[in-house]
Amino acid sequence: MFTGLVETTGSVRTFPRTETGARLELEIPFAGELGLGESVAVNGCCLTVAELTGGGAAFDLLAQTLRVTGLGDLAEGDTVNLERALRADSRLGGHFVQGHVDTVAEILALEPVGDDYRFEVALPGDFARYLIPKGSIAIDGISLTAAEVDDTRGSFTCWITPHTYAVTNLAGRRAGQRANLEFDLLAKHLERLASSLQEG
Repeated sequence: MFTGLVETTGSVRTFPRTETGARLELEIPFAGELGLGESVAVNGCCLTVAELTGGGAAFDLLAQTLRVTGLGDLAEGDTVNLERALRADSRLGGHFVQGHVDTVAEILALEPVGDDYRFEVALPGDFARYLIPKGSIAIDGISLTAAEVDDTRGSFTCWITPHTYAVTNLAGRRAGQRANLEFDLLAKHLERLASSLQEG
């Protein structure tokens, strides 16, 4: 479980493909505090440390992970968002994020407006029901608030503060790229519960 409050960013050292998926090796500022088997959210995807590599760590990605997330788009030198699993004694400053990506979607705009940034992302129709104005969403592992949801356009917009822009991978993102989306866990549970009550 994560919060969507990105701790820091890292960079891709190597990303060789294998017969069953890929091995992602990252430069990680807090690598010295990691242990084998520990969970780290990488651009919002919960990955398991498979090897410590001196100032970094390597993660084994299955072919399924490459198919359902945007991690397969990464290349050497790319910047990624990093967050370690939530501690039981920590403040929950973002929202509950599992690190299980629901879908990937195209970035439609990321542009400065005054001191802030307007961040518009496509909203796939199959998932639109999970997002409401002022609702929570994790984009590449960043806990954000959907300021606007445009069902006609099939998109939603978040406003990014200078701090969030500076401490995440957003400075290197641009329109046309894909981002990992994880919708609110509570919305998905409520949908399941409501469906069960209707069937009963």
